[in-house]
Amino acid sequence: MRLPTVTVFGSSVGSPGEPDYDDAVELGRLLAEAGFAVATGGYDGLMEAVSSGAGDAGGSVTGVTAPEVFPHRPSPNRWVQVHVRAASLTERIHELVDISDASIALPGSIGTFTELMVAWNLAFVARFSDKPPHPVITVGPLWEDLVSLLGERLGTDAGLVTCVDTVGEAVDVVKQRVRTATTS
Repeated sequence: MRLPTVTVFGSSVGSPGEPDYDDAVELGRLLAEAGFAVATGGYDGLMEAVSSGAGDAGGSVTGVTAPEVFPHRPSPNRWVQVHVRAASLTERIHELVDISDASIALPGSIGTFTELMVAWNLAFVARFSDKPPHPVITVGPLWEDLVSLLGERLGTDAGLVTCVDTVGEAVDVVKQRVRTATTS
């Protein structure tokens, strides 16, 4: 039986000892301990932090990289157990969303924003195929402000994105919504 997978999007920068990095390690650990596999973009920064937390807790870690786009990043971080290579950024993002049962966005920049928008859009269009939307969760005040603004300005369903303050809250949402979805 396949473990439910949570894709985590986040910055490619960050180092141990920095709050966002340490939170990402904690997120990976909590997800693995709760019985979830994790998937990330596979490189450094918060992607590495989530991978290390999950890997050190005995969890399954998938990294989806884009070697043609990032030739200066020759391989995924050392905690990646399953390495998937995508030909483009678009393919990478879609692979990460396609293999997941939920998505969590940690702090990041334009790349993380793009990943969040794709996950949100796919949750939005799931209704047209009568499929339940995959949970999309964000951590931190930046995403909460953006989701609220975009929901209002674009007239889209901001309720499809659950905004929380901590990684512990994000894991609680995943446990509640993904376990229910996979067992029903």
